[in-house]
Amino acid sequence: MSRRNKPPKREVLPDPKYDSQTVTKFVNYLMERGKKGVAEKLFYDAIDILENKAPGKGLESFQKALDNVAPVLEVKSKRIGGATYQVPVEVRHNRRYALAMRWLIGYAKSRSGSNMAEKLAGEFTAAAKGEGNAVKKRDDTHRMAEANKAFAHFR
Repeated sequence: MSRRNKPPKREVLPDPKYDSQTVTKFVNYLMERGKKGVAEKLFYDAIDILENKAPGKGLESFQKALDNVAPVLEVKSKRIGGATYQVPVEVRHNRRYALAMRWLIGYAKSRSGSNMAEKLAGEFTAAAKGEGNAVKKRDDTHRMAEANKAFAHFR
């Protein structure tokens, strides 16, 4: 790794339909093998499925799902004097939403369903209600950080 200055973070362009950088980032996480058009279609189809269930609530439920899944605390391993401690640390804003997107996509893929758009829509609705595997993962992460609160002074 270079010891010089870190390269500047690149800003992603907002997506053409909703004019949102968050949507573009999610589509980029969803994309496989450089097929951005396929990823965009999957995301937009998932939002359309949500719109059909509750008109005007598609993108809102996506945002609510992201907020519900994003973790505030996580644990990092720190080696001190031959022992490894799980030290709870606050999660930076960028990493919070990166983890949330990764978890939403991962658990949507593992859902049962006919196609990926329906799986994504199902995971979005479950996460927006505070249910689902992605929210469970967030709760497990918080529980782990809470259990190791005694080692917070190693931060």
